[in-house]
Amino acid sequence: MNAPGSQLAQSRPSGTTAVTAYTNANVRTEVSRVYVANTTASDATFAIYHDDDGTTYSEATAIVFGATCPANGVIDFGFEAAGGGITIAPGGSLGVKTVTANAINFSVYGVTQ
Repeated sequence: MNAPGSQLAQSRPSGTTAVTAYTNANVRTEVSRVYVANTTASDATFAIYHDDDGTTYSEATAIVFGATCPANGVIDFGFEAAGGGITIAPGGSLGVKTVTANAINFSVYGVTQ
């Protein structure tokens, strides 16, 4: 079982373009959980990106794309198996996007090595 880890980052995009939620400068990181919390009374569409050597956020680096979080809802992307999380190499990043500005909080948890 993965160590639960600590909060690595939290992002609430104020626009509708993809932004960096977490960047990794010098160490490997395993993301073990991402919470997507919609704080509005309407459904909101979002995306999560993983670029292992930069900050390119497009369909080519999407790991979740065009998903919908229900109004006032939470989606839990948890990776329970040992080594089953998203490994981010030094220089890599996790990006997030929402179609509705200020609608979604992305909370990223994991372990650094």
